Amino acid sequence: MSTTGRGKWYWRPSYAGYSIGSAIAWAVIWLLVGTLASTTTVHTFAYVFLGWVIGWVSASIARAVYPAPKVTLLTRKPRP
Repeated sequence: MSTTGRGKWYWRPSYAGYSIGSAIAWAVIWLLVGTLASTTTVHTFAYVFLGWVIGWVSASIARAVYPAPKVTLLTRKPRP
């Protein structure tokens, strides 16, 4: 994280950090669901997880095919 002279925080997490954080969160959720829930709930939750994985994969493909713009529209400055 970095700050500017005005003291406002500017933090832009990377996609890799988002992916690692999501993997850790899903591991904890699966640990809890696998140990505490019934078999029916685990199967239902597997469909929710599968939907999230499909969304994550499609977002990864979109980031690769359509990269972020070089200049932001609000500030007209190049992205860091």
